[in-house]
Amino acid sequence: VIAMATAVSLSHDMFDAALLLGVCDKIVPGLLIGALHFGHLPTVFVPAGPMTSGLSNSAKAKVREQAAQGLVGRAALMEAEQAAYHAPGTCTFYGTANSNQMLLEAMGLHVPGAAFVNPGAALRDELTREAARTVLQCVAERKPIGRIVDERCIVNAMVTLLATGGSTNHLIHWVAVARAAGIQIDWDDFAQLSDDVPLLARVYPNGAADVNQFQAAGGPGYVIRELLDHGLMHEDVRTVRPGGLRAYTGVPTGQPLQWVPVGSSGDTSVLRPVEDPFAVTGGLRLLQGNLGRSVIKISAVPPDRHVIEAPARVFDTQDALQAAFKAGELNRDVVCVVRWQGPRANGMPELHKLTPPLAVLQGKGYRVALVTDGRMSGASGTVPAAIHVS
Repeated sequence: VIAMATAVSLSHDMFDAALLLGVCDKIVPGLLIGALHFGHLPTVFVPAGPMTSGLSNSAKAKVREQAAQGLVGRAALMEAEQAAYHAPGTCTFYGTANSNQMLLEAMGLHVPGAAFVNPGAALRDELTREAARTVLQCVAERKPIGRIVDERCIVNAMVTLLATGGSTNHLIHWVAVARAAGIQIDWDDFAQLSDDVPLLARVYPNGAADVNQFQAAGGPGYVIRELLDHGLMHEDVRTVRPGGLRAYTGVPTGQPLQWVPVGSSGDTSVLRPVEDPFAVTGGLRLLQGNLGRSVIKISAVPPDRHVIEAPARVFDTQDALQAAFKAGELNRDVVCVVRWQGPRANGMPELHKLTPPLAVLQGKGYRVALVTDGRMSGASGTVPAAIHVS
């Protein structure tokens, strides 16, 4: 997993051409922030694309839950992980990495349709070559990244995140990205947009499909077209391509490259039109109470779990919660509070390890929830998780 920034000096006035290769889920936001700090540079982002489908995400999650209960050992767990993460590319669930690619597509910073083409495919190579041609065209047209990423561009990314139920990490990433562009947004802005943006996609952990099935059903082009056609995205924006944002409603194909208009959803269990969404509001919600403010990935949570009332159990580390689970102390209705995991924590760790034990408890019929100042990325799943508490 590599991120690389290469500046190619040109004699064309004072411009450089920067080709930024963003592959890792944790590095792409940092690359985007870095690019915006050098806003005079023409910039095109080149995604790696997701690996092909291996062991399904639901099957992988089941083995993790069995491992949490001690029903299978490390060897079985590692076998499942290697079958799920089996090749180059981003993971196949809709977490932070793939949310990044979706949002950069909606910002017009990719070659259209580049987000979810698998590594090693001939089309992937052609899209990468087209990215080099595109950034050189941006140099010729005096079109640096600082003239592309404005308020409308940031809002388009936020709307697309909500419409697809993307990673909760972007509620901190995109605040930072916007700030690097001189724009201030906060969770109130996400909450207001979520009231009006329908949920159009169900991709794991918000559904059974993986990102390859999402791509086959219509992918980013379908989502962007639906949002544009219904006035839910700003179409009057600059992009790295001459056709503007409408160019991102096409599907790339062939050698040489051409784009064909995206059609109807290829699978309505994965993608739906604005007139018939999975939910009338977006996939992320702002929660407020006497502890402060937090966010929740509500698109993955079953409706009968939207309200949880239970005694609280407070932990200072995720390891302490796991120890209590293994000791059988959490076999009851419980709201688990895991504190000291936020920005002041050592590395602000992901709390992915909490998903399997909490899912096991919920599967046993207990009403459980998580409240934490930590992060859970796109992996919070079906257990209600109020995260980023501050």
